[in-house]
Amino acid sequence: MTASTTSVGDELLTAETVPAYLSSRRELAGVISGSDVVSVEEVGDGNLNLVFIVKDGSGRGIVLKQSLPHVRTDPDWPMTRERSTREATVLAEHHLIDPEHVPTLYGYDPIGHVLAISELSDHAVWRRELTEGRDHAYAAAELGRYVARTSFATSVFGLGSARKRALVATTANVELSEITEDLVFAEPFTDHPHNGVLPGNDDDVAAMRADAVLRREIGLARIAFQNESESLLHGDLHTGSVLVRDGGGEDGAGDEDGAAPSVKAFDAEFGVYGPTGFDLGQLHGNLVIAQARAAALGDGERADRLGALPADLWRAFEAEYRALWPTRVEDRVFGDEVLDSVLDRIRSHTAVFAAAECIRRVVGFAKATDLETLDDEVRVRAARAVLRAARVLAVDRLDDAAPDALAPRVADAIRSAVTD
Repeated sequence: MTASTTSVGDELLTAETVPAYLSSRRELAGVISGSDVVSVEEVGDGNLNLVFIVKDGSGRGIVLKQSLPHVRTDPDWPMTRERSTREATVLAEHHLIDPEHVPTLYGYDPIGHVLAISELSDHAVWRRELTEGRDHAYAAAELGRYVARTSFATSVFGLGSARKRALVATTANVELSEITEDLVFAEPFTDHPHNGVLPGNDDDVAAMRADAVLRREIGLARIAFQNESESLLHGDLHTGSVLVRDGGGEDGAGDEDGAAPSVKAFDAEFGVYGPTGFDLGQLHGNLVIAQARAAALGDGERADRLGALPADLWRAFEAEYRALWPTRVEDRVFGDEVLDSVLDRIRSHTAVFAAAECIRRVVGFAKATDLETLDDEVRVRAARAVLRAARVLAVDRLDDAAPDALAPRVADAIRSAVTD
């Protein structure tokens, strides 16, 4: 990662000012020509950033991501722009560990709060693809390997105690971690202005909030998120933070030219040290949401296929983590029995964090477009299905947290909800 030597200041970029800005960034001269820009497209559709895709006359491209000083949809909700520094750190660390699944960070401008990242317009956002009926099922296992590699490498097993403590100190993300705690673990369970559901789901939300066992498990999950510094998380690893490109075949196995499928995790500004299961749980929860959408639309066969992806995610994670275990820097007390216990804890965390993610995407701020794009009648059924699945994930995991064991129970909960 290279800090900018020049900057146009801290003003917000526009499509018109991007070429001059690039020309001022000498360290990017080998990546793109600021004097030969032929297209600038602002594509930011999230809540916190401006995002520009830039191309020059020779066909080279780059993405500029600039943090806004407020939530895009609410100028009265201020946001720290220092979050871009945290994202730059996470991107740099994760790319060093797993360049296969992380975009390249070409540079970071701490004055303008701008990240310069590899341009991946040949990829598509996984959530959009799922919503349009294209599964990219291979992505689940690829992301399992990504989380395993980055979590192991940034844990005490990969770094040792002293180096890990140093990295924990430099990646503190106080403001955005507090937002996660509020949006994921608190606001959906109270009467809060950020919340909202269709009238048809009012009783479902009331039942969820009255469920003492569910609330207990979510409360304990919040404590784990607050207290555990297990690995350097992406921090916002949902299907909308994943880019996919298949290899041309239906199974994503590659096309006649040998192009392999590609999966990239991006938008890591919520990155922070926390429990490894949080990243896995966010992915798991959003896959359940996609499953519920398919079921509510009457495509039971596709719902079943999507319902199998969380197990793919976990199996790939566990296999990669076990493969990395012999490389641990300390083995005096970290024997194989420790590994089994560590994986058991991550598995349980994954399920309850998936439940919290399901609930917040139905009830709270930043809802899932998988559901929001449905007609109201169908959306009510899908939202009810997600909330019922969330209880299975949070509570039934106490009996058996294995994704293979939870999957049929989740599927039953979804089917019953969409047929009520």
